[in-house]
Amino acid sequence: MNSRPPICPALNQWRSRVDAALESRLPPADAAPQKLHAAMRYAVLGGGKRVRPALCYATGMLLDVPLDWLDDAACAVEIIHAYSLVHDDLPAMDDDDLRRGRPTTHRAFDEATAILAGDALQCLAFELLSRPVAGEGPTPAQKMQQVRTLSRACGSWGMAGGQAMDLAASAGRIDEAHLETIHRKKTGALISAAVRLAADLALDEDVPAYQHLDRFAAAMGLVFQIRDDILDITADTATLGKRQGADLAHDKATYPVLLGLDGAQRRGLELHQRAMSELVSFGSAAEPLRTLADELLNRHC
Repeated sequence: MNSRPPICPALNQWRSRVDAALESRLPPADAAPQKLHAAMRYAVLGGGKRVRPALCYATGMLLDVPLDWLDDAACAVEIIHAYSLVHDDLPAMDDDDLRRGRPTTHRAFDEATAILAGDALQCLAFELLSRPVAGEGPTPAQKMQQVRTLSRACGSWGMAGGQAMDLAASAGRIDEAHLETIHRKKTGALISAAVRLAADLALDEDVPAYQHLDRFAAAMGLVFQIRDDILDITADTATLGKRQGADLAHDKATYPVLLGLDGAQRRGLELHQRAMSELVSFGSAAEPLRTLADELLNRHC
């Protein structure tokens, strides 16, 4: 995939941090069952934008949560994302052969191993969130709240439900409201969880600051999806690291299909502005989140 300097100065630091944390938390490739562990590592460590961990770290910085309190959550949300891609790429789902510029996990290994790798990654994510803390760190109650946050985001009311709705939809049969519902679940729920996982360590769910962050994340989840839809048309396979035009080939409903390319771009800008409005009350402390949101709006892959 092509790269360029990020708009958000801290993004590369967060990527490096979570990459190191993921490396240390994944099972060693030489531990039995070796093939399964190799597939898990292949799926998680093979590149990626690391957007969800970055959102977790940026929110933690805003709320003065120590970064080392956030490493397990940042890894957990990225591991859930990786598992979802492994399963989404399977022939029974999106049937893709290329991911992050490499063969998809079921092509690099086999379908059965890919399914099991996704299953094991999902379990690992919750193991990381629920494990005891040695010394200073999140309280048991806070960690339980994080487990609830992530489980809601990736189950039938969130990511998995959105994928089911997406598989059932086609470009000619849904309107924008239905498309938004799909993507608030399929893409947006996990992006919201990334922000909430950090907020869970500093705020109660019912306080205004938590609600502002939740609405920010919900808007940015749609921005991220709209940008994905646009890039599927405007970018090439080498830049994307996955097959260009895959959405059109599968007759998927997308924002450019429903609104046109210009309309999709306008909708993304509107949602970005809505997200920015939710950060006003935080003042300059929210600058890392603002610059990260700009990165998501303007990304090229």
